[in-house]
Formats: sequence, structure tokens, C-alpha cells
Amino acid sequence: MRSPLSSPAQRPVTVAAVLLGLVLSLLTLSAPAHAAPTGFRVENGRLLEASGNDFVMRGVNHAHTWYPDRISSLAHIKAKGANTVRVVLSSGDRWTRNDTADVANVVAQCKRNKLICVLEVHDTTGYGEQSGAVTLSRAADYWISVQSALTGQEDYVIVNIGNEPHGNTGYTAWTADTKAAIQKLRAAGLDHTIMVDAPNWGQDWAFTMRDNAASVFAADPDANTVFSIHMYGVFDTAAEITDYLNRFVTAKLPIVVGEFGHDHSDGNPDEDTILAVTRQLRLGYLGWSWSGNGGGVEYLDMVTNFDPDQLTSWGRRLFDGADGIAATAKEAAIYSSGAGDTTPPTAPGTPAASGVTSSSVTLTWGAATDATGVTGYDVVRIAAGAETIVTSTTGTSATLTGLAPATAHTFAVYARDAAGNRSPRSGTVSVTTPPGGTAPGCGVGYRVTGSWPGGFQGEITLRNTGSSAIDGWTLRWTFPDSSQRITSLWGGTATQSGSDVAVAAAPYTAAIPAAGSVTLGFTATRGAANPSPAVFTLNGAACSVS
Repeated sequence: MRSPLSSPAQRPVTVAAVLLGLVLSLLTLSAPAHAAPTGFRVENGRLLEASGNDFVMRGVNHAHTWYPDRISSLAHIKAKGANTVRVVLSSGDRWTRNDTADVANVVAQCKRNKLICVLEVHDTTGYGEQSGAVTLSRAADYWISVQSALTGQEDYVIVNIGNEPHGNTGYTAWTADTKAAIQKLRAAGLDHTIMVDAPNWGQDWAFTMRDNAASVFAADPDANTVFSIHMYGVFDTAAEITDYLNRFVTAKLPIVVGEFGHDHSDGNPDEDTILAVTRQLRLGYLGWSWSGNGGGVEYLDMVTNFDPDQLTSWGRRLFDGADGIAATAKEAAIYSSGAGDTTPPTAPGTPAASGVTSSSVTLTWGAATDATGVTGYDVVRIAAGAETIVTSTTGTSATLTGLAPATAHTFAVYARDAAGNRSPRSGTVSVTTPPGGTAPGCGVGYRVTGSWPGGFQGEITLRNTGSSAIDGWTLRWTFPDSSQRITSLWGGTATQSGSDVAVAAAPYTAAIPAAGSVTLGFTATRGAANPSPAVFTLNGAACSVS
């Protein structure tokens, strides 16, 4: 859905023909086996909790970013029988940004009310068609900036990268954009189950998600992605609903109905079939929405004015009707398996810095305390008000590598307990790394691995051709064409000024042994031409290029 202040997208006039005539299948692609992720995971097309319990979402959407003072709605939603809530957040590009502290509070409130939290960024809604909408890459940057509020919450939180990330213009880019965003989050260390919305305002009338879901799932190195279809006017017959959902089930690809209603400005969705078929197939659903709708779709409110005692007809249908939430929801097993602890540890002591080099520093801090025991610490770097997890450890010290030389860095620490509760942040410590020394020999391999109109994907292999190890690096180059701009990068942190690009090592790529190499991947925009950079420097020294 759009914001409560605007009306929804209209159904394209070609939808009926497309739905009747397009018969491409998901079918053939299958993902390789992967180690089970922490927390929620996908196996054989099903969403499982860490315990192996099959989890079926039964819940609603709540517009938190527009109504931050209505956080008590989570308790009311739980009281109606829901086991999941999808929470609307903003990256700050279109609405007021939900910062790290607010995200942590939302997660804590979900846990307190024994709800699984699906968190989504709404600023991507209708990208390519809606003025002001942002890319999935931009949404991924937001998740990375609030990552410290998410780490350790993999049993309780699913990250929905961006709401309805393409409108009805340019939606064919959804596949590449979604793959790149997933890989960007994985490269940053985000281990949660990821949910991805369909294009075409979430309704996938052109079947872009349906026919490319297998390749998107295979692009997730954790094999832990769930697909979300929004069912409004496009899904106004039982045949359309049944066919769409069954194709995913047959292909063993996880699917949920992330939004739907009983009526809509673009047509009349068949909510009875949505509810019946999701029950039959054991698929999740999340109705839109608890309260606060505007722009002519106020009829989608489940309660009037956020009052849980004033259920609307839509609220009564969803919560209390046949195949509804009260009849079919089952609370997540994590909440009935002794995981009721919601008290966070105390804050760790303010870290002290020692052993500062041009690319590393050692931090030491006082231990936090917790009634059930501290299980780990997350060290975060703070820049421009955003936090990024640098490393996690079970001890009270950590050596950070891969830091940019001659740069000021600010760090702090969080503690976590066995239930996933996160402590308040410690005090901060600031250090400035000295200038780096001469870089050892280096070589760079640059290649384009895929391209599409206006964009491309590239790969850079950075080789250590010297006789000593590299510990921390910054790679720089200049794109020959001003239209070439990085949109996402994994394996490091990219900054770009004009055509000049600088990539600082990620913690896991910072060390390159003699004769070793690391590989970076990225997506970028381009014009008609796509020339390759000719010169690369590593810590200020020129590299050979092949």
C-alpha cells in the first residue's frame, strides 16, 4: 500500500489479458544446499523457526512510521489472536526516519507481546512511477544503518527489504535489483530471513516475480528468502489466486500474502478465497491494515481510530471469520519454549582503545550483566548518526581491522543475552588512525558480469602480488563515464564523488595474504557506453590491471 495520504495505484487495463494469457512457469531452477541460518530459515519451500517448527504467519500490517505514538497497537493486535505483525518503517527518504533506537523499541515491543516482527521500508513504494520513491539498494543501506537493532533478533525478526519496490514502469529491473539488495545485506552480515515484495505495486500482474523467483532465491547465499505477493484488485477471482499461490508451492519456493484487503479502488479482491487457499496450502497472510488509512481507502481499517473495541466489518472478517486469524493462528514456538525473557543486559563499560595502527585498533570494555547470562557483544562503528556492526565476540575485547588510514572512527558496544535481548549502548570511544605505509604489490581484475538498460553488475578481484600480507586497504579508481555510479557493493564500503570511487575493506576482506586475493561485487548505473576503468590504486599505490 501507499501512504495513508494517497490513493492506491490503479489496475492496468491489460491485467485481465495478461493474467489469462501468460502461462510461464516458475518450475525448473532449484537452489543448492546451504548451512541452516540462525533463527528463522527456509527449507523445502517452508518457513521454519530455529527449532524446526513450521511457522505460518497470521497477522496484520501496522503503519508505525506514520503513527509512532500508537505503539500500544501491537498489544491490541496480539490480543485479537495474531502471531505476526508487519511494521511500516521509513528510511527517511519520504517520511520521518525510524532510527536505530526506535527500531530496537519496535522489536522489543513485538517480543513483549509474543509477535513475530516483519519490518519493512515503505519509501520504495512504486519506484519508477511514484515521485520520491527510492531504490531497493537505498532500502538495503537503511537496514545496514540500523543493523545493531536487528543482530541477535533472528528468531523474532524478518526483514522485508522494501514495500512494493516497483510500480508499473520499469518493473523488469525488479529481478536484478532484488538480487543485488539481498546480496548487499548478506555481505554486510545480516543473517535474518529476508522477505521481498513483488513489483507492479506488489501485485505482480506481469508475473516478473513469479517467473524469476527461483533465480532470486538461488542468488541468496543463505538460501533464506521469502516472497511476498500483495493481493488487491488484480486478484479478484478464485482462479487467479489459486493458480498464483500453487505455482510457488509446486516450485517449493516460500510465498506469503504480505498485504490484502476485502475491497480496493482497483477492483474487488476475493478475500474469501485468499483466506481459504492460504489455509489449505499452509501459507502465511498479513491483512492491510490495523488503522489509520486515508486517501479514500479508509474502509481498509480493521479498527476505528486505533480503538481495539471498535472492529470494522473488515476487522471482524479477518480476525473472527472463517479461516481468519482467531481460527488459524498459532503462536511462534520460540515464545512457548522458555524464551520469555525480555529484560536486556546492562550496558557494557565504555571501550578503551589501544594498539592503534593505520588500519586497526584493539578495544577493551567492562562486562555487562544479565540475569540469564550475557552471550555476546556487538561492536558498532558510529558515523553520521548511523551504526554499523563491525564485529561480534563473546569476550570483552576485540581487534578491529580494515580501518581506513588517517581517519577518525567512533565505536561503541552492545551486549546480548540468550533470549536475543540487546542492552543499551555503551559509551563511545573515538580514535584516529595514522597515515598508512606503502602498499605491497597489487593487481586488479575488473569485469562486467551482467548488464541491462541503464545499469550493470561488475566484479573486481584484488590480488596481493607482494611478499607480505595486506591488513586493511582502500581501493580507488575513476570511472571513465560520468553516468557510471555505484548503487550497491559487497565486500567493502563504497563512497563516490563524481566519477571517483573509493572502497574501504569490509572486516572479512581486510586481510589478504601474500599471493592471495579477495573479490568484490557491485551494481552500478551506466549510459549507452560502459567503459572499464584503466587505473586502480591500493592505499595510494598503483596496481597492475588485467
